[in-house]
Amino acid sequence: MERSVHMISIVVPCYNEEEAIPYFVDKTTAVLESIPNVDYELLFIDDGSHDATLSVLRKMSEQNERIVWRSFSRNFGKEAAMLAGLEAACGDYIAVMDVDLQDPPELLLDMYNEIVNNGFDCVATRRVNRKGESRIRSFFATQFYKLINKLSKTEIVNGARDYRLMTRQVVDAILQLKEYNRFSKGMFGWVGFKTKWMDFENAPRVAGETKWSFWGLFSYAVDGIIGFSVAPLAIASISGMIFFLLSIIGIIFIIIRWLLFGDPVAGWASTVSIVLFVSGIQLFCTGILGQYLAKTYLETKSRPQYIIRESSDENSK
Repeated sequence: MERSVHMISIVVPCYNEEEAIPYFVDKTTAVLESIPNVDYELLFIDDGSHDATLSVLRKMSEQNERIVWRSFSRNFGKEAAMLAGLEAACGDYIAVMDVDLQDPPELLLDMYNEIVNNGFDCVATRRVNRKGESRIRSFFATQFYKLINKLSKTEIVNGARDYRLMTRQVVDAILQLKEYNRFSKGMFGWVGFKTKWMDFENAPRVAGETKWSFWGLFSYAVDGIIGFSVAPLAIASISGMIFFLLSIIGIIFIIIRWLLFGDPVAGWASTVSIVLFVSGIQLFCTGILGQYLAKTYLETKSRPQYIIRESSDENSK
């Protein structure tokens, strides 16, 4: 009996990646074409690029019908690009990959076999090292994973990449999560399913430069913590209770000292320091509350995650 042909969709977010795209296409198609009984599509999402990314995609799409693309009206971010790709993908199995080849295409064969032959719903990848990254960036990344796993009930594996191959059932489950503030690493863990992890060593970009600045990653980390944990709100509440109790103790101490020793003027420096410290804690707790309130505000607007300006489907008509 002849085996049925499975379709694999590769979702590839792109932002100013004109140099990397040809390398990615050559290497990834070579791997996909080596997998028996598999058809595929490379679904590129142009996230409002300012270079020739869209021109390169147009040209390659004309040469290869398996290359399709969507182009945003502006830069909406990688999370929006991944969402657009997952919504547009038509494959039985869907993978998310970075175009810079830091996600090794060679793993696709093993990922596919794990799902088809061993019954996994998702095969995800994680880096076993951060070779090539600065020590500061690697340190903060490691601390982030430790922190979020302590604060959140949803496990997020240290070194986890967005690079994973999923069944249609997993993707449909992820698409049911309609929140505006998206943190895909947390969503992948939250939906569950039977997942196998594959380790690989970090590889340098094939071309171009990373679009993630330190502050961009920091903001993304904050979104992840807020999106998958209410622990910061509890920390703010506990801090308020502690300082309330300390203030009561301080008032009692001052009254007793006044009764026993009078009310000397000395101690103004320490008083100012305490006031500044407590004020800082109050502002910190208010900031935590403000972050949650801001995210709620964005959710209630119900704005679309992205706007597509044009696509290869429209151009082919």
